[in-house]
Amino acid sequence: MSRWLVLGGTRFLSREVAAAAVARGHEVVCAARGESGPVPEGARFVRVDRDDDDGLAPLRGERFDAVVDTAIISYRWVREALAEFGDTAGHWTFVSTMNVYSDLSRRGDGVDAPLLEPRYTDPEGPEDFGAYGSIKVASEQAVDEVVGDRALVVRPGLVCGPGDPYDRFGYWPARFARGGRALVPDAPEQPFQMIDVRDLAEWIVVSGERGLTGVFDASGPAMTLGSVLEEMASAVGALDLELVPVSTESLAEAGVMPWQGPRSLPLWLPESHHGVVDRDTGPALKAGLRFRPVAETAVAALEYEYALGIERERQAGLTVEEEAELLERTDMTRESGGQPRVAGREPANDRE
Repeated sequence: MSRWLVLGGTRFLSREVAAAAVARGHEVVCAARGESGPVPEGARFVRVDRDDDDGLAPLRGERFDAVVDTAIISYRWVREALAEFGDTAGHWTFVSTMNVYSDLSRRGDGVDAPLLEPRYTDPEGPEDFGAYGSIKVASEQAVDEVVGDRALVVRPGLVCGPGDPYDRFGYWPARFARGGRALVPDAPEQPFQMIDVRDLAEWIVVSGERGLTGVFDASGPAMTLGSVLEEMASAVGALDLELVPVSTESLAEAGVMPWQGPRSLPLWLPESHHGVVDRDTGPALKAGLRFRPVAETAVAALEYEYALGIERERQAGLTVEEEAELLERTDMTRESGGQPRVAGREPANDRE
């Protein structure tokens, strides 16, 4: 048994890391404010607030064989954790992001692709979230400076599954389970990669046990958006589900946003960001990263959606009213002879 410190442990990835470490027989300490929920059964909770001056003081003097830091967008948090535990930790995992790359339109690149310029100041509010990638670059540099020979830097892409707080992936299982005519982006050949949060967490823990070091892009196999939506629909879709593809041009004209946020169709991305969902993850696979089928993630995500409440206000996707309005507009366009085309297919009236 070894001692693990998970900075977090109450939400999404950090909680799954703590749960995986407990399941593998480690002594796990979760350091968090405790506002996002309980830590996994078997882990020890220590209340800290990393926004406070000397916020990690409750853990001072403790030694850990492995530390996992999932700090989302705070360079100061990363520096202070390194100052507190960097000299004594046996292994250090820092969870970064694929958003560190300077050109997100480039497909198939690996971890040696050019990065953004680092930013060493934390955001002052939600409107400054555009600094996300640059702050992660600065944080990676700090990790390398202090614990570089003991550090694993993980750059995930889209992380999905139960506990996801961002409502992106979960929108689709929830929508498909409701059935009826479901509006989808007409972008079936868009590249796509994702990873189930449980698979990523397991790999982080196993890698820490092995002492794996280096920088890795961590995501699943190369797929297409069309195949992923079809697999989810097959896994959780209602019997009367009908996918209605609408051109991306029409969606943009109607004010529908890609990827995330209100009035959006999640997981759809413009070409300028295809590099986020099409990276060379071969090195991570060779280092032991494994992934489950999309259908299994969709089923788990739907269970989580039901637990939260399907009718709740979401952070991403279309409301029932917004989708109905767009479907009506699509029907009117088709009736006037301007039927949206599905990429790679002929319109239905041309096949009759």
